[in-house]
Amino acid sequence: MKAPLIKSFKSSFKKTSLLALLVLAPLILSACSISTTTKKDVADASVFLSINSGDTWREAITMATVGQPQNIRDLNVKVMTIDPQDSKAVYLATLDNGLYYTYNVVQDGWIKVKSLPSITINDVKVDPQNKCIIYVAVANNLYRSEDCARTFEQVYYDNNTGVTVNTISIDHYNPRNVYIGTSRGEIIKTIDSGASWRTIQRLNEGIKQLIVSPVDSRLIFVASMRNKIYSFNTNSETDPTLSDDIELNFAISSWTDLNPVLKEYDLGKTFRDFVVCALDGTMFIATNQSMVRSKDNGVTWEKINLIQPEKEAIINSMAVNPQDSNNIFYVTNTTFFRSTDGGITWTTKKLPTQRSGQELIVDFDNPKNLYLGTAVLAK
Repeated sequence: MKAPLIKSFKSSFKKTSLLALLVLAPLILSACSISTTTKKDVADASVFLSINSGDTWREAITMATVGQPQNIRDLNVKVMTIDPQDSKAVYLATLDNGLYYTYNVVQDGWIKVKSLPSITINDVKVDPQNKCIIYVAVANNLYRSEDCARTFEQVYYDNNTGVTVNTISIDHYNPRNVYIGTSRGEIIKTIDSGASWRTIQRLNEGIKQLIVSPVDSRLIFVASMRNKIYSFNTNSETDPTLSDDIELNFAISSWTDLNPVLKEYDLGKTFRDFVVCALDGTMFIATNQSMVRSKDNGVTWEKINLIQPEKEAIINSMAVNPQDSNNIFYVTNTTFFRSTDGGITWTTKKLPTQRSGQELIVDFDNPKNLYLGTAVLAK
């Protein structure tokens, strides 16, 4: 009588185990990859990674720790930057929680930079020719690391603590040339990697973003806090050892106000993002509800048609495939948008989170890889 009972128990156990596995399988899989097409997959996390141009997303929040697992799920993202020499190396500037980085987010996870304060990081950039040299803008300071973020030294300080260093840009041809923009309106340049500085231009409003053209490092683009756009040329062939050429080192020319041309597009006063495609120099400007493009360094512009009415677009961040300027992405509080034909048509996906999309960057080696940074929606 015992044999049948044992057989019956084993059969029942196998059925129960199989049923449990069938129930658990979707839960296990959803922890690895999150599709944006169904409500059940919506999750809260600070960073997501897509390897298929935004069709699906998975959380990228694991920290590189020993012992108890940790993550960065609850951080609010301000800026993300990819190392120009290593597309797997990503730097994450947060609101109120300092700086993080990863050399491979899938295999290694994120590392907290302990040598910087755990406050808002305004910007972070990596030297295009030396991956261990990193510049970080924090409040009214600029910090520089020469040892891959192990230690930092202060290389710029504004004596007005109410002024912030908002943006950093590095000359990819001659990385000793570094530019910063302040909330007071200065564009400041160093020709010796931060040892000394000089103001090369002043505006009557804060600087939001500085971009060195990826096609010609002598050409600099400026976006102000009030949505004004300018460009100028400056010397890239600088040499701090030649004191006779000091004026030439900091001289600017061809200062151009691009706003009269842009006026007809009614961009408003809420600047969001400025991107220049590395392949062909095509420029893109996004405001909170509009997007325009220029293929001739701002001489002429064209409006990119969006799906939503302009008053409902609310663009938070934009990205462009560095290898194809027709491949455009942007995010709003709730939605991811992608175009492969220069904005003629768009595909849309609900974001993989209840948070708002705040930052979007593209892997320059493999443009199908996208990083999405999020933040808690303001109530």
